[in-house]
Amino acid sequence: MGTVTRGTTNPNRLRRMDRWIAATHGAELRRAADPVAVDLGYGAAPWTAVELLHRLRTVAPHARVVGVEIDPARVAAAEPYARPGLVFRHGGFEVPLSPGSRRPSLIRAANVLRQYHEDEVAAVWRRLCARLAPASEHSGGGLLVEGTCDEIGRRHVWVALGPEGPRTVTFATRLGSLDRPSDLAERLPKALIHRNVPGEPVHAFLRDFDRAWAAAAPYASYGARQRWMRAVRDLTADWPVTDGPVRWRQGEVTVRWEALAPRT
Repeated sequence: MGTVTRGTTNPNRLRRMDRWIAATHGAELRRAADPVAVDLGYGAAPWTAVELLHRLRTVAPHARVVGVEIDPARVAAAEPYARPGLVFRHGGFEVPLSPGSRRPSLIRAANVLRQYHEDEVAAVWRRLCARLAPASEHSGGGLLVEGTCDEIGRRHVWVALGPEGPRTVTFATRLGSLDRPSDLAERLPKALIHRNVPGEPVHAFLRDFDRAWAAAAPYASYGARQRWMRAVRDLTADWPVTDGPVRWRQGEVTVRWEALAPRT
């Protein structure tokens, strides 16, 4: 279920997203009896699925990865890269897994929805969230991470969703390549990219971020990282930033979804 994407992919393209997942969702993966992660729409080559397995196993040694592609030729091409803990399946938004498998603890869908229409996103999110491991007394449930990045992974914006729906939006960048935070607007996920206009929350957030960045210009003498951290700290006065300096140092900032959600 879905549409064949262009399949563009590069090694190490999703490193920022993967590191964030490992840092913020690693505990959930370790708690899971059978932590299955899905790399949905990995593209013309399986690099991102191979890398996801490696990065997840640094925090959850028993994690498994299932690469899912809607193009059968891409699945066949990926088969030589299969190994213990890494398999490839033909499919789409239905997220096919082996019979008897638990629901996935993670679904990563990077650069998949960019070619879809904005009004299709909500239905895809609901379908994928319904496939996640459910929340329980001791677990927040599985995580869907859906977003967009540039060709070499310098700039990336993603939405994190639980079984109940969207939770947060994360902006991540290689700070040395950034002129201003609003440069990330071109990598907004499909749910937000057409909402970067006056009157919409995401536009107001990027405007305020640019202002905080400009006000933090004196910190540039200490490096782009210090300038970014100061700008994000100033943002916390008006925006519900959910992370702290440990993640800011990585060139990231995460904001609650409700603050940036499109106005209906």
